[in-house]
Amino acid sequence: MPDWCPMSPNPHSQEDLLDRLLAAHGRPDRVTHVRRIPPRGGRPAAWPEWARPEVVDAFRAAGIDHPWEHQARAASAAASGRSVVLATGTASGKSMAYLLPVLTALLEGTRAPNGRGATALYLSPAKALAADQVRAVDELRAAGTGLDRVRAAAYDGDTPAELRQWVRAQASYVLTNPDMLHRSLLPAHRTWSAFLKTLKYVVVDECHTYRGVFGSHVAQVLRRLRRICRRYGADPVFVLASATVSDPAAAAARLIGAAPGDVEAVTEDASPRGGLTFALWEPPLTDLKGERGAPVRRTATAETADLLTDLVVDGVRTVAFVRSRRGAEVVRVIARDRLERIDAKLADRVATYRSGYLAAERRDLERALHDGSLLGVAATTALELGVDVSGLDAVLMAGYPGTRASLWQQAGRAGRAGQDALAVLVARDDPLDTFLVHHPEALFDRPVEATVLDPDNPYVLAPHLCAAAAELPLEEADLPLFGPVAAELLPGLERRGLLRRRATGWYWTSRERATDLTDIRGSAGQAVRVVEEDTGRVLGTVDAAAAHSAVHQGAVHLHQGETYIVRLLDLEDDVALVRRAAPDWTTTAREKTDIRILEEVRAEDWGPGRLCFGSVEVTSRVVSYQRRRIATGQVLGEHKLDLPERSLRTRAVWWTVTPDQVAEAGLEEADLPGAAHAAEHASIGLLPLFATCDRWDIGGVSTALHPDTALPTVFVYDGHAGGAGFAERAYATAAHWLTATMEAIASCECESGCPSCVQSPKCGNGNFPLDKTGAIRLLATLLRGRP
Repeated sequence: MPDWCPMSPNPHSQEDLLDRLLAAHGRPDRVTHVRRIPPRGGRPAAWPEWARPEVVDAFRAAGIDHPWEHQARAASAAASGRSVVLATGTASGKSMAYLLPVLTALLEGTRAPNGRGATALYLSPAKALAADQVRAVDELRAAGTGLDRVRAAAYDGDTPAELRQWVRAQASYVLTNPDMLHRSLLPAHRTWSAFLKTLKYVVVDECHTYRGVFGSHVAQVLRRLRRICRRYGADPVFVLASATVSDPAAAAARLIGAAPGDVEAVTEDASPRGGLTFALWEPPLTDLKGERGAPVRRTATAETADLLTDLVVDGVRTVAFVRSRRGAEVVRVIARDRLERIDAKLADRVATYRSGYLAAERRDLERALHDGSLLGVAATTALELGVDVSGLDAVLMAGYPGTRASLWQQAGRAGRAGQDALAVLVARDDPLDTFLVHHPEALFDRPVEATVLDPDNPYVLAPHLCAAAAELPLEEADLPLFGPVAAELLPGLERRGLLRRRATGWYWTSRERATDLTDIRGSAGQAVRVVEEDTGRVLGTVDAAAAHSAVHQGAVHLHQGETYIVRLLDLEDDVALVRRAAPDWTTTAREKTDIRILEEVRAEDWGPGRLCFGSVEVTSRVVSYQRRRIATGQVLGEHKLDLPERSLRTRAVWWTVTPDQVAEAGLEEADLPGAAHAAEHASIGLLPLFATCDRWDIGGVSTALHPDTALPTVFVYDGHAGGAGFAERAYATAAHWLTATMEAIASCECESGCPSCVQSPKCGNGNFPLDKTGAIRLLATLLRGRP
């Protein structure tokens, strides 16, 4: 059911839901803060005069009598020929805002010389979202009688070959993703010429997800699309839909390659909204001791699984967002196991939703989500986007999702039909989550972040210039579209033999596909297939970049609630062979990392110390893995691995201190490695508050004596080739960032360091050595010299 349809009221009071969770199993002290967001009424608007009556009738037949003010304003801007970004809350009806002008255009009687009417292209970051939108259009067609000429079809990796030809030749509304645009549609643009010549609108849904390196790649793919459209005489209007972000007009303009003034932003949400009770929840400390004797807090995964179980038993439709594929599977395993002992029928109504599943599995899950047969879902961010899951009562979040924009996007999945809802953020045992649940103002009283992307990143831009030249020879007149760095990169591409310059422009001359030069999602190679050894059944895939740590020999792999052990990782054939098992532990890979400075781009003195930003080369290798008890995180043992090294050229921020500063901090030479290491961990954990990144987007290295600086040095680097803007943002906000880091360590209640302050879940050295007190002293000494 589309998100514009009315729904029955929520039978559960938001206060009742939270009270029942707190009362169960002795949990009264686990909530650190409750924020109640009151309901709001809607502001309706009249149907625009330009809208086709058939389209208006279809919406009315689907149960909507009028648009809201923000929908009418955004739709009218697009209909007038102006690109627009609609940045409003989850379930505010963004899809209707773009469908109104799109469907109206598709019904217009004007025809191009090729006989084809107007066309529209829809782009989303996930296949499930495109499939959901096709279903929404089909329901509108079924509700009304005037939309027969609208032919909507998905075009993605799951589309059969025989259907693809029909889509190219007949579909008027094609729904796809940036990956297919990059690898299929643009390289084969001549076979799409009839569609492209009449392209009226390009819808970019969930555009806030296009950030970092992925967003930079998508920005260049959209520039290639605009260039091809111009060659065919089309100049489509862009309609972008976004979660609430800071400065959406500038972000949208940067994404599509337009001037900021050329994109209108609609940000005031006029849709009605039910009340939301938002609770911050901290799992309790256990009696167990972890690494180096630190207390072990119950994992967010186990805590979330218990809460999901209790809500499902109460008949509360709930989605639990978990930060990793494995974590989502673990939540499902624990919840189903508990439900089996309570009511076996309920156990069958809990499932996992994540990327990496086969197409048929995804479609079955989407149908079950859509019709309500699933009562509880453990999901990754694949479900954070606008896939319609109507009628949810509660949302659980196992760990801060990385940005305030994502936090509100996930929380907004509940109460989508106007009913009251509950959202619970369950803190992981790390510095950032601990800081946030005890400083609610950082979540509730600060604006959402701006979307950060850098289309001029040469590691991103260079392969897209090659792809553009392969599509059509690259001319001087094309270069401004690709940005100011494009002209600087072309001579290097010529020297490398990738492009050849002739009188009419630059040509791609290789027999290889230019699009194979880059993977826009940064997976850095062929995805690894996960194959059940005994049956030969392909369970799914794992990105190449994650394979060394996710499906190494001995790793625990979860799929649809079933547990497997990886028997062999074959990197030559990109296959991981697995066997079914039932361990009560999970695995965590450990990595060794070295770093060298390539170029210092900017620097400033902080008294005797120094803060720098520049280019580095990071060399890393997965060296071992730990087995950890699922429920407690307790380490059971460590096992060596023999995997190849991988290198990454990227951007980093780093700071140094002098021997005199070390002495001023009261640190002995033997204390320095632990102090720097602890400061590095905590600064990585706090950076997502200041840069639009996730902890797993960045890495760090600390050393008591780095060969390139000859001083104690702490590095924090972007985990993407060429950089993603995170380290640069860290450099710009270093005084605030490092002050918050020092305060977070100092305010932690532990004695010698724990996961809530200086221990890291991704440390390659087993969180040793770490010196909590030394880190506070070292950061205080550095900060005294800041400008």
